[in-house]
Amino acid sequence: MIIERFEDEDALSAALATFVLESIVKNPALVLGLPTGRTPLGLYRELRERSGGNRIDWSEVRTFNLDEFAGLDPSHAGSYRSYMQAELFEHIAIPDSRIGFLNGAAQDLAEECRRYDDAIEQAGGIDLQLLGIGANGHIGFNEPASGLCAQSHVAELERATREANADRFGGDWTAVPERALSMGMATILHARAIVLIATGSEKAAAVKGLVEGMITTALPASLLQVHPRVTIMVDPGAAGLLSD
Repeated sequence: MIIERFEDEDALSAALATFVLESIVKNPALVLGLPTGRTPLGLYRELRERSGGNRIDWSEVRTFNLDEFAGLDPSHAGSYRSYMQAELFEHIAIPDSRIGFLNGAAQDLAEECRRYDDAIEQAGGIDLQLLGIGANGHIGFNEPASGLCAQSHVAELERATREANADRFGGDWTAVPERALSMGMATILHARAIVLIATGSEKAAAVKGLVEGMITTALPASLLQVHPRVTIMVDPGAAGLLSD
């Protein structure tokens, strides 16, 4: 596990954007796993600004997002599909057919999860998986629990996770769906390389547990310790509890 420290969130976002774009140049058919939430906003800003005017060819890139809220149509303003469209996809030259997403409005959510895992497998697996981390140590919507799902699944969201997403629902955490669809831990861990980003002091305890703690399903991100190619990118706040 490689730990990279940055002076602030902007420097972190710029460095990660450089790495992602260099990865696309080296492998134009890169299969890229993408996160949502507040933390990657700087990354997506950098990617769209640097990719404008077809400066980077995204036409063969294949993307798969980590998660989506259950019960929301992709066009819903609070959906992560809408988030990704606004923050990245409409600004880069990537065909809709190359964008992989869980459909929270599917009639059969279990079948939708199976479809998604099959699509990832048919794409050859994920080359580079980008992750954020919740203050409770969740990645994707794999919440702390006595056991974790290996494959894509329907997850029950903790109140803290719903509160963290309240800004997408008018600031009302009770309007955030109680369930979500998420990649499972095995799908995430099968990625050939993983980069996790964390910013802010509210993530410091989770980052310390991820890097220095025991592997436990009570902190799902700790399972990344078993992966051979993981990079953790942190700002001073998120790194605040790490040993020097």
